[in-house]
Amino acid sequence: MIKNTPYPRVGVAVLILNDQGQILVGKRKNSHGASSWAPPGGHLEFSETFEACAVRETLEETGLKIEDPLFLGITNDKFPEENKHFVTVFMKAELQNKQAPKCMEPHKCEGWQWFTQDKLPEILFTPFKKFIQGKVYTSSPFLYSFERHQKTYFF
Repeated sequence: MIKNTPYPRVGVAVLILNDQGQILVGKRKNSHGASSWAPPGGHLEFSETFEACAVRETLEETGLKIEDPLFLGITNDKFPEENKHFVTVFMKAELQNKQAPKCMEPHKCEGWQWFTQDKLPEILFTPFKKFIQGKVYTSSPFLYSFERHQKTYFF
């Protein structure tokens, strides 16, 4: 690779669902996508698995302990105004033991809130918005029923 040549990076996003079928999202700040809402996640570290990254990033950002995250799909995300390109891997984890999220990185996130998919905030981080819209690469047409058999969504 030539020095200073832009290249895609890998991000991991974790869709955490509580026992009411709500998803955890936080309002981003001081980074690309500032003022938009996104699930917990971050950069994949060298030699790290997607699952390990999901567990680590969730704990670092929210203080929540998750186990056995499952792969959902991948988005290809270009941010031309910032000369950035990310491949975002989406994972899913269900919240165990009614833990409460904490804002562990207040310099990166204004706080965490639970939302149903039909009442998500209007301004979503680009990869998350693409995922919600079904603009995702996956090997399975049905990934997850968000509201447990009431409505079928893409995850």
